[in-house]
Amino acid sequence: TMVRRGAVGPALLAAGAFALTRSLFGSSAFAGLRSAPVVTGPQCRISLLTRNAAEGDMLPSVDVDESKPGDIVNIAELFKGKKGVLFAVPGAFTPTCSEKHLPGYIEAAAEFMSAGAEVIACVSVNDPFVMKAWGKQQEAEGKVRMLADTKCELTKALDMELDATAKLGNIRSKRYAMIIDDGKI
Repeated sequence: TMVRRGAVGPALLAAGAFALTRSLFGSSAFAGLRSAPVVTGPQCRISLLTRNAAEGDMLPSVDVDESKPGDIVNIAELFKGKKGVLFAVPGAFTPTCSEKHLPGYIEAAAEFMSAGAEVIACVSVNDPFVMKAWGKQQEAEGKVRMLADTKCELTKALDMELDATAKLGNIRSKRYAMIIDDGKI
């Protein structure tokens, strides 16, 4: 099933962590399309559909940081031979992410684990110090791994960039959630 990517994140997050738990390791698709404008001349604008990470794809082998710079976690290795959930938010300490998104996964961590998840990881385009402090403030330790995509490499590899320069000063990650089984989305 292919749906517009813009509809996947809000619908999935609105359903909450419990809905994701019910579908954990099921056949739900976390796939999507996005419209990418292509400028072919001063007056002609064509919109092409490009594919972002989709069900059945393997996670890319990309390094992110945890806790501090140099504490490297490779996303593909983190989920190798394991089941889990990888989700992303635009920014640590932002109101919606702090009040709704991360807390839902923290509260449902035990249910995820009882459903077979071995890893629950949150990614954001922030530095690792910020992610560590946000995890501490949200009491995520032992429940959700807080990973910093400092250079936006994972976000770019998954084609989930969000141009938030007007509000947050740089390119960030769109919200998404992926069920992972042995590195496969």
